[in-house]
Amino acid sequence: MGKGLTSASLATNLQARGFKVKLRKLDPYLNIDPGTMNPNQHGEVFVTNDGAETDLDLGHYERFTGVNATKNDNITAGSVYQNVIKNERKGKYLGNTVQVIPHVTDEIKFRIFNDLKKIDFLIVEVGGTVGDIESLPFLEAIRQLSNEMLKNQTIFIHLTLVPYLKAADELKTKPTQHSVKELRGIGIQPDLLICRCEKRISKKDKEKIALFCNISSKNIIQALDVKSIYDLPLVLNKEHLDERVLFNLGVTKYKKADLKNWEKISLLQKNPKNFVNIGIIGKYIQLKDAYKSLTEALHHSGIYNSTEIKINWISAESSKTMKSSFKNLNGILVPGGFGKRGILGKINSIKFAREHNIPFLGICFGMQLAVIEYAKNVLNIKNASSSEFNNKNAENIIGLMTEWIKDGRNVKRSIHTDYGGSMRLGSYKCVLDKNSLIYKIYGKNSIDERHRHRYEMNVKYEALLNKNGMIISGKSPDKILPEVIEIPKHSWYLGVQFHPELSSQPLKPHPIFNSFLRASLKHKKNI
Repeated sequence: MGKGLTSASLATNLQARGFKVKLRKLDPYLNIDPGTMNPNQHGEVFVTNDGAETDLDLGHYERFTGVNATKNDNITAGSVYQNVIKNERKGKYLGNTVQVIPHVTDEIKFRIFNDLKKIDFLIVEVGGTVGDIESLPFLEAIRQLSNEMLKNQTIFIHLTLVPYLKAADELKTKPTQHSVKELRGIGIQPDLLICRCEKRISKKDKEKIALFCNISSKNIIQALDVKSIYDLPLVLNKEHLDERVLFNLGVTKYKKADLKNWEKISLLQKNPKNFVNIGIIGKYIQLKDAYKSLTEALHHSGIYNSTEIKINWISAESSKTMKSSFKNLNGILVPGGFGKRGILGKINSIKFAREHNIPFLGICFGMQLAVIEYAKNVLNIKNASSSEFNNKNAENIIGLMTEWIKDGRNVKRSIHTDYGGSMRLGSYKCVLDKNSLIYKIYGKNSIDERHRHRYEMNVKYEALLNKNGMIISGKSPDKILPEVIEIPKHSWYLGVQFHPELSSQPLKPHPIFNSFLRASLKHKKNI
């Protein structure tokens, strides 16, 4: 439906009026976090600087507002129930019968307001659909909050679908009426309705919705489909969403929204001067949201460089047809992932990029496979592998890292550690070699980037790699963990253990993607 993008766009518009805004996401699923979910079901896992694995909507929040999310900004039913049960085991409820009301709802309310700093608005997105059994405690919690807080301190915004029936050439308002009826049945009267639609909603239809949903027609906002998500702040501002929010909250003093940067982005995206074909070789391509931050990072650099990014999705499991898929590519990107499924296709694509001098970017797992490919085909270590694949008699260039330092403390793990929480997560420092491509990209020798992985390259192979043309140009401050690899004699070849896509924003594209895109443009001109 687009609740995350709508929330992010509203936050952007309020920021444009000079307000400080924070966003939080309530997720009804019973997982503690989305870290162990299949990307083809849930989409990507967005990682915050402080190491939380969160819903992909937090990526939208960061990209639109520029405000870094934290572990407190994604509240799942799993984490709520886990804490309630912990408190019960410790006797914190003083022998009372533990119930959804008040114990679960109180925990939700506490988390909504936990660790908030100086802000003007808190936007809380409730995931799921009205009527789902999983979301009922969250809806009850926000109903209670509205009742407990002062008048004009809270408003409810409900996002609904107004479907268009092409055969009848009309919009149907009944789904919206029923959705609002469900919401009112649990005690929540929406103050504003945002109606997703492909056709404009007529005045007559707005009046009909207003009548049956007990709401002013002025508070019915149409959200027409847009070609680019970065048009949404402009579209919703034009529909006066932020003004209606301020009016309903009784806020009368505010400045005009300054959306010049977003207007510029929209103009650049609609009028590119160039285009490039970028191949992404992945195994979760059935759901494009599995690589959401990655594709958005490419588009950010495309906007910055007035270039249309044409993404060619290539399945890592269709290795037999891969060479024909590479024919018109100007750049090849192998993203992160887990497990041995699809590794042959990824390794073949890396080899193709290396041998044909095509700009190559390997991220996380993509970097590890780049090292394995080089070991197999250049160093002639035919059994080069990763301990992640559990290959017998393999020489593991990549292995499980059992210890590292985080915030001055040793962090330890083993193969017996739970999958949820066994990874190196969040922002870590990396020191760059001055005589390298990566240093040229950043223009400094120390960087901080976000990580999400269990396995690391073994630094003992550095001398052998260096002797044969591949260098480690970035390491952890203690020089134990390789973070960046490159081939100096290649036109543009880079592998990074971290995830640069997680910190890219439309108003501040990531330098690695800018450099990769420029190299791809150059390759296009040369072929």
